[in-house]
Amino acid sequence: MKIFSRSFLRFCGAFGMAMICLGAVVAPRAKAPNGLAEPPTEPVLKGTAAFGDWHADRPGVMRLITAADLPKPYASPSATNMPGMVAQPAGAWPQVLPGFKIERLTIGLRNPRLIRTAPNGDIFIANSGANEILVMHGVGQGTGEIKPQVFATGHEQPFGIAFYPMGANPQYIYIGNTGSVVRFPYRNGDLKARGPSEMIVSNIPSGGRLTGGGHWTRDVAFSADGKKMFVSVGSHSNVSDDAAEARRADILEFNPDGSGERIYASGIRNAVGIAINPVTGAVWASVNERDELGDNVPPDYITHVQEGGFYGWPWYYIGSNQDPRHAGKHPELKDKVIVPDVLVQAHSASLEMTFYTGNQFPPEYSGDAFAAEHGSWNREKRTGYKIIRVPMKNGKATGEYEDFVVGFVTTDQNVWGRPVGVAVAADGSLIFSDDGSGSIWRVSYAGDKKPAPKAK
Repeated sequence: MKIFSRSFLRFCGAFGMAMICLGAVVAPRAKAPNGLAEPPTEPVLKGTAAFGDWHADRPGVMRLITAADLPKPYASPSATNMPGMVAQPAGAWPQVLPGFKIERLTIGLRNPRLIRTAPNGDIFIANSGANEILVMHGVGQGTGEIKPQVFATGHEQPFGIAFYPMGANPQYIYIGNTGSVVRFPYRNGDLKARGPSEMIVSNIPSGGRLTGGGHWTRDVAFSADGKKMFVSVGSHSNVSDDAAEARRADILEFNPDGSGERIYASGIRNAVGIAINPVTGAVWASVNERDELGDNVPPDYITHVQEGGFYGWPWYYIGSNQDPRHAGKHPELKDKVIVPDVLVQAHSASLEMTFYTGNQFPPEYSGDAFAAEHGSWNREKRTGYKIIRVPMKNGKATGEYEDFVVGFVTTDQNVWGRPVGVAVAADGSLIFSDDGSGSIWRVSYAGDKKPAPKAK
């Protein structure tokens, strides 16, 4: 049997499907003399074609959005289009690229959000709606459905999970509650907390449950050398600049014992997921931008975060674009706003992110980022509701991103799944949570590992 490269199979998998992008239809790919789809001359959707919506989503579709592509504020009305959650339809299943397989590990969780892999391979889950931390043992060991166990209870909207010290034998597991950071003593293999929690930071700004569900999440990550702890804190509002925003819309830095607080970076409306790039050691963030300026502005984003950097919120967005609701304010900041590395379809609600450090996927995936897109409410036609891949080269984003897992939207009104957390399992598979169906999913690879022809 002939073996094709992953990129060729990507396009064959999309063969015969029209892609609808703001009224423009991309025709099915032309066939070569052998009857197979010809590789396209321009595989990346750019400009307004990259905005699209869920109709255009296919595993392998690439998008590149730049600051120059953005429409003016209010170019389209601000929509209120909350997702109608429905039961998984008969025959519906998440879609992945050829060579990949997706399976459900468990279902029926109340509110599975962020997930993290312990050094021994156990998967920890912030079951935020139940105020508990769960743990799954045996992922990737061929055990079929895995029932999570309760590791610890009594939390306050837990989200962030991190192991400390770095390396193979952590001594603590840190939990980011909405208003605090605590830690439990931990040893590899613990399925129950071995002792009571210890308060590390007691006064993280809390609350702020906005339309669409934010911004109560607090992620936690440690610097590559283990000397600093980062905590993401979303804004209290959509776009206010009042006193309620003190110490918010930023990434805070602490020592691991909770001392030495300072603002690491600011103007970041809601960095729901943060991660450390294993190649460069840089802090990265997956960010929800503001609402109510129209369907396609401003984009959400995924970016490395510069120490001391300012990313615009609430006065500016994606560089020097001023929010019209703050017209004339802080002109001295206009030229200081950093443009993020990867712009994502507006209102996608980009949540947890991770870097691929496994060896199960083809070599071209090594070091790439994955992010969970929870899905839009402030857009006429839906965006998000998928897992995306962010290609990297030498630890830096190339700018575009790829639809990796799609298929959770049924109509313009209804969805049956909403990805939240994403992590790399010990066996190199990709695990993600879905708080729409209350499920944990696993994506594995069993195809040809020959890298795609394009250079990484």
